Amino acid sequence: MTTTALPTAAALALGDDALVLSHRLGEWAGHAPVLEEEVALANIALDLLGQARVLLSTVGDEDELAYLREERAFRNLQLVEQPNGDFAHTIARQLYFSTYQHLLYARLAGGDGPFAGLAAKAVKEVAYHRDHAEQWTLRLGDGTELSHERMRRACDALWRFTGEMFRPVEGLDVDSEALERDWLESIGEVLRRATLSVPEGPRSGAWTAGAGREGLHTEPFGRMLAEMQHLHRSHPGASW
Repeated sequence: MTTTALPTAAALALGDDALVLSHRLGEWAGHAPVLEEEVALANIALDLLGQARVLLSTVGDEDELAYLREERAFRNLQLVEQPNGDFAHTIARQLYFSTYQHLLYARLAGGDGPFAGLAAKAVKEVAYHRDHAEQWTLRLGDGTELSHERMRRACDALWRFTGEMFRPVEGLDVDSEALERDWLESIGEVLRRATLSVPEGPRSGAWTAGAGREGLHTEPFGRMLAEMQHLHRSHPGASW
């Protein structure tokens, strides 16, 4: 992947999305429902971490940006910082985000902007992330009565965080309204196939529609960040 300088605000936003979700998925290590899923979630987490490293390295020192920034300096979506919950909750979060990321990167890869090269490579990884989430959504939604109910609750709980994905980001040249329309169509089609209804209600963040992008995060993020940054902050300047 290229390390050419990218627009700072957009690189931070996309890099933080990938970094934070990578950490959340990494929390499943040793706790996934089946061994095969342990490997799948770890691979997705590593893909996202690779994307984060490339994006953040164009802005500054990737380690400092990951481990020394304060909470308000992160620009990730509130969606990706939400706790894993049960497995259905993790899958709903992944479905919403990977569908957005795949549509976004496909658009960026097809243009000639500063993100085209990175997106052309990352979109292949993200296509797998999206397919993985879709297959599990179908399996859980159209499975047992219990799995259906858990998947329904997860989709409903995270719905309010999805609107933030389509707020304009400085340096990211995409048609946000068209992106949102395609996302809603795709999500609606997957949920219908999974015998689930598209959630109702507002699609904004916890306080404002652009909260995460503006450095305002939900309560679980602070705890996650403390855990993620603990080792680096405890041993400043250490080499391994």
